[in-house]
Amino acid sequence: MRTGVRVGVDVGTVRIGVARSDFHGMLATPVETVPRQRGTAAPDDLARLTAIVTELDAVEVIVGLPLGLSGRHTASTEDAVAFAAALAGALTVPVRLVDERLSTVSAQAALRTSGRSTRTQRPVVDQVAATIILQHALDTERASGKPAGAPVDTTGRP
Repeated sequence: MRTGVRVGVDVGTVRIGVARSDFHGMLATPVETVPRQRGTAAPDDLARLTAIVTELDAVEVIVGLPLGLSGRHTASTEDAVAFAAALAGALTVPVRLVDERLSTVSAQAALRTSGRSTRTQRPVVDQVAATIILQHALDTERASGKPAGAPVDTTGRP
């Protein structure tokens, strides 16, 4: 398992959830929810994520790839791929896309189980989804010995 902090990102249309791993890549934890500006990857969105990555001295960023249950691309898939490409262009560390099917559903279920109402979930559900995405990537790498997902280049193609 590679060492170094990784940052997980759940790209939504309204909010961007952010999570981080510990240095040893064992555990993912929530960081913050970034309000998403209008546009594919608004400068404010990229600036805040770049600041987080720099502040945490992250070695890699994992962006959730929302696929349909059938594995097909959706409008959300295209948005996340475009966002990941813009983020890769703004950062000096690698960005990877990792399948995130049902991460938001899992996050909502976990928050509901912990006693949070739907209304009080809204500010943190994206952070929890980012944590689930990142933890999945960490577990996959630990099990396989290879980084999870696919690398993103600045053209947005995984």
